Amino acid sequence: MWGSLRELAVGPGAPGAAPRRPRWLNRYWQQVLIGATLVLGLIARANAGPGALAQILAVVGVVPLPLIAVRPLVAWRVAWVVALLSWFVPALHETAWPWSTVSILVFLVVLFAVGATQQPRITILVWPTTIALVIAEAKFGNQAGITILLTVVLLAADQVRRRARAQRDLAQQQVRSTVLTERTRIARELHDVVAHHMSLIAVRAETAPYRLTDLSEPTREEFSQISAAARESLVEMRRLLGVLRSEGQEAPTAPQPGIADLGELVERARQAGAEIDLMLPEGAVGASPAVELTAYRIVQEALSNVARHAPGVPATVRLSSDRVELTVVVRNGAPARPLPPNGEGHGLVGMRERAVGLGGQLFAGRRPDGGFEVRAVLPLSGGTE
Repeated sequence: MWGSLRELAVGPGAPGAAPRRPRWLNRYWQQVLIGATLVLGLIARANAGPGALAQILAVVGVVPLPLIAVRPLVAWRVAWVVALLSWFVPALHETAWPWSTVSILVFLVVLFAVGATQQPRITILVWPTTIALVIAEAKFGNQAGITILLTVVLLAADQVRRRARAQRDLAQQQVRSTVLTERTRIARELHDVVAHHMSLIAVRAETAPYRLTDLSEPTREEFSQISAAARESLVEMRRLLGVLRSEGQEAPTAPQPGIADLGELVERARQAGAEIDLMLPEGAVGASPAVELTAYRIVQEALSNVARHAPGVPATVRLSSDRVELTVVVRNGAPARPLPPNGEGHGLVGMRERAVGLGGQLFAGRRPDGGFEVRAVLPLSGGTE
């Protein structure tokens, strides 16, 4: 309780959040807010009572308006002090409220911002502090109505806060679900790569006694144990794959694609009407099968995004290698109609999970010319030492 009271009196409070704005206002909303504050300040000054103190309080009473996007609790504190001092200033007209019309509007907006952004314990303390001010300054016959109005404002703001929190939690759950889904998909695809290596270990261990002569009995026994361990690992991997596979989903029978299959992928996209320029490294890359599979999936998903968000726009696919890392770059020009940023979709999440899983990195973002670029840097060893 003492901590909450201290926060109410001198604490900064939770930061505010700018309200949703029309797209045309995104660039100039700060200038518009400052301009509106100046206009309201002039109106409040014109309607203020006589005397320098009344003029100053009328102008200061508008100051909390631009503060609500930064520190709503500080804005409420300023509005509360101005309302308290206004009690000692004679008004021009006899009104139900002891404050000017502009100050009332600003106070209601500030009160709503506090309820929509602060913790409930702070809002609970703000309510009686505000009501005490109303009881002390408002007319006796109007105290109940003003109290009900302020209570409704705080309750409505609290519902907005709860809804915003529920939307944030839902968005976080969706992100976690997307990540888990992509990781499961990656694990299913990498199963074939790992199973291939395990099969080679088992076969080579079993055939070693026949390929190598003059092996001692302990050495033959060691190869036999290696073969048995490899086969047991294959069985366990098949069980794991059964857990990862969705209900009714059949196990893939085709081999996993690699860098050599990118030409066919790009050709299919060209047949669909896309204009794509493909540049592959000359000679063998020397990447592990997991790295080749990851590079293929990143290019595949990036080209799908180009077809979805920038149809008809030329794209470039470039792979380069320096014997240590494989760099994959997919770049497209600006679409005819730019899309608003909506965060990362499943595709970018999956590409990033694939790159990070191999010890690499992935960068995706808009280019200065309005296009989009996906750049992945993958270690050729697949993250192994």
